[in-house]
Amino acid sequence: MSSTNVVVLDNGGGLIKAGFGVEHDPAVILPNCLYRSPSSKKWLHPHPLHTTTTSTDSTAAELDFTSAAVRRPLDRGYLINSDLQREIWSHLFSSILRINPTQSSLLVTEPLFTLPSIQRSLDELVFEDFNFRALYVADSPSLVHLYEASRRPDGLVSRAQCSLVVDCGFSFTHASPVFQNFTLNYGVKRIDLGGKALTNYLKELVSFRSVNVMEETFLIDDVKEKLCFVSLDVPRDLRLARESGKENLFRCTYVLPDGITYTKGFVKHPERIHNYLALKDGTCGFPPLPEETKGNMNRPEIAEMPQDRNRIDLSKNEFDLTNERFLVPEMIFQPANLGMNEAGLAECIVRAVNSCHPHLHPVLYESIILTGGSTLFPQFSERLEKELRPLVPDDYHVKITTQEDPILGVWRGGSLLASSPDFEAMCVTKSEYEELGSVRCRKRFFH
Repeated sequence: MSSTNVVVLDNGGGLIKAGFGVEHDPAVILPNCLYRSPSSKKWLHPHPLHTTTTSTDSTAAELDFTSAAVRRPLDRGYLINSDLQREIWSHLFSSILRINPTQSSLLVTEPLFTLPSIQRSLDELVFEDFNFRALYVADSPSLVHLYEASRRPDGLVSRAQCSLVVDCGFSFTHASPVFQNFTLNYGVKRIDLGGKALTNYLKELVSFRSVNVMEETFLIDDVKEKLCFVSLDVPRDLRLARESGKENLFRCTYVLPDGITYTKGFVKHPERIHNYLALKDGTCGFPPLPEETKGNMNRPEIAEMPQDRNRIDLSKNEFDLTNERFLVPEMIFQPANLGMNEAGLAECIVRAVNSCHPHLHPVLYESIILTGGSTLFPQFSERLEKELRPLVPDDYHVKITTQEDPILGVWRGGSLLASSPDFEAMCVTKSEYEELGSVRCRKRFFH
């Protein structure tokens, strides 16, 4: 079996990352949903966020997501609508990747602790609806561990074959110990918080204080990704947000699309986004922008606005964010402050480590790997280390590594596994599935 005939599919609750074995990056990144705009009567496939292929369907690219209704096949990370997932995959395989499943094998990710009934639904999709010739089902932590170990052959993760993978994704957050490429399920701890919950919380804050955006899922996702950051000192930042008035260090203005002049929202004064970095050196003046930030200013979503746009009266079509910018990511670190019966991320990590053999504890604390889109908030790893250090024994080192691209880390691990010489033997073939059934075949995947 050639690894180029292996389709690697990281089937996330928010995004699908799909491509072929041995490639470094996926061929396509696609929202895992269908949407319907108010002006349309039919459900449409979102345009890929990134693709190296040519799609035959350009309809979705011409429409915007303003006030769009959304249908997702996954809820809290688990497949709940196999018919909808079939429709999304069919579009992906035929119109974007242009593959023949009967001549391909599939490596697909599945959340930890998936119920057998959901596992059977996935197997039926793969073998009965699409007729793939072979299947391997992987869990995300083991793929992240595999990829990080391969990137640094002399590093601790590779030498000890042990790591703690912290996956802050769309639907949930997992702290998962991995040993010798196997996830230690008994040590996995979960927080029912992810990017979707953060977006919903930001919707509520903006709707209560400014303008009703409860139906603007994609728009508020954009606001969250552009403007939110993790605070290193929440009481201090709340005090500054209250006391600074018009010269608020955190204040940023987001302009809503009007559907005529512009169909995408944008930050009105993007140069103010990183003003909060002044707090790092103890000053309240505005620091010079980092070089990488200046580079990002040229991205289409920021640079696309005409210079005269600031002269337009946008007062009725915009809203300000101040303390919302850091209160939203704060959910991950202190959910109890919002009335949620959940442990914070640092406590979740400690519980995961303490579930393992004591000999593994020092290694796990020194090999924490962050992955998932929610770890992209600025200052995420610094805040996590600050919260974790008092909870960890003094003689243990704490080292947190953020993946080079936390959104693609799982997929890259899958691509690496698909290119291994042992991959074919690890798969379940269609004939084995038809002979033995889903339950017996699943035992091969060890989770």
